[in-house]
Amino acid sequence: MKVLVINSGSSSIKFQLLEMEGEHVMATGLVERIGEKFGRISGSMHPGSADQTAIEKEVMIPDHKSGMEMVGNVLCDEQSGVVRSRREIGLVGHRVVHGGEVFHQPTVIDTTVIEAIKENIPLAPLHNPANLDGIEVAMELFPAIAQVAVFDTAFHQTIPQRAHIYALPYELYERHRVRRYGFHGTSHKFVAGECSRLMGRELSETNLITIHLGNGCSMSAVEQGRSIDTSLGMTPLEGLVMGTRSGDVDPAIHSFLERAAGMNLTQIDAMLNKDSGLKGICGFNDMRDIHAAVAEGDERARLALEVQTYRNKKYIGAYMAVLGRVDALVFTAGIGENDPLVRQKTLAGLDHLGVELDYEKNSRRFTSPGTLHTGGSRVQIWVIPTNEELAIARESLSVLEDENH
Repeated sequence: MKVLVINSGSSSIKFQLLEMEGEHVMATGLVERIGEKFGRISGSMHPGSADQTAIEKEVMIPDHKSGMEMVGNVLCDEQSGVVRSRREIGLVGHRVVHGGEVFHQPTVIDTTVIEAIKENIPLAPLHNPANLDGIEVAMELFPAIAQVAVFDTAFHQTIPQRAHIYALPYELYERHRVRRYGFHGTSHKFVAGECSRLMGRELSETNLITIHLGNGCSMSAVEQGRSIDTSLGMTPLEGLVMGTRSGDVDPAIHSFLERAAGMNLTQIDAMLNKDSGLKGICGFNDMRDIHAAVAEGDERARLALEVQTYRNKKYIGAYMAVLGRVDALVFTAGIGENDPLVRQKTLAGLDHLGVELDYEKNSRRFTSPGTLHTGGSRVQIWVIPTNEELAIARESLSVLEDENH
């Protein structure tokens, strides 16, 4: 079956078409600058094959419906397309950021599901409306095809109350659903499953710490295949130090900045999300720029690297305490897969906890899964490239198969 994966943002649509027999990518691309004066669609048909064709067009894209129509047209193009008609696509899987407490699993989309996603808009006001745009347009353009929503938060709905309830007045949870939700769940679930498979173990018998390090960062404690804690909170701001996001800070800083710097809550929120993290410390949010600056003697860049990797280490220690037995640590995402120095500094000094890094194995980038641990390490260390599109396609197909049985 051919599965079209859609990730609809406020001004963009990422898409990927996969043939699930063999799990190979038929097409991948991005529609961007929707609603601006000039939009753009780019992508690749038959990527990685002898028939690979690049697609790039600049054209006005007034709304998401126009953008989705362009996706359909590109996929069915007589010259470079990968399918003869939209009817060849058997399923559409959608990434949805926030499922709140309603969705614990991927779900076939109907009017009830759409209403529930709308009800969760207050929890993800920037993301869920854009995700809904993609869903509603896709349902209009592919009316006879099943559509499945895969939620970033769903994997973390197994987190127990002691880990997801904040020490705030309980009425805030009851009235406004203020609690830890966690994000990057599709990525954490995917690499946890891949790691247990590669280790030759049942996921239900494996304890893992999954470490997603990119421009956004998060870590999860996975006990016997279930997320029992994660670093991102009610929003994607808590936890690890990220590219432009602060991660953990003293919440009283907000009122201090109001008094001392004359900032209002909107300004403080924007600062914490867009001008903090690595960028806030040294001016760079790309780790490649930070490494280059460190090589030139930039002390603030060195400090940013130290702060991020120290925070990573603290969370690993916390989750090792929570899990008790840890079978493996799993690095993934852009930094986790490609930055040997971040991995090395994150794991430095953890030998007494049974985490022993093989520096030679660690000295490379990874385009496929690989191990980093020494022969004597009690805890295995893996790098596993994440593949959220494949994960969404797999989960969508699994839900459809369950519905049909």
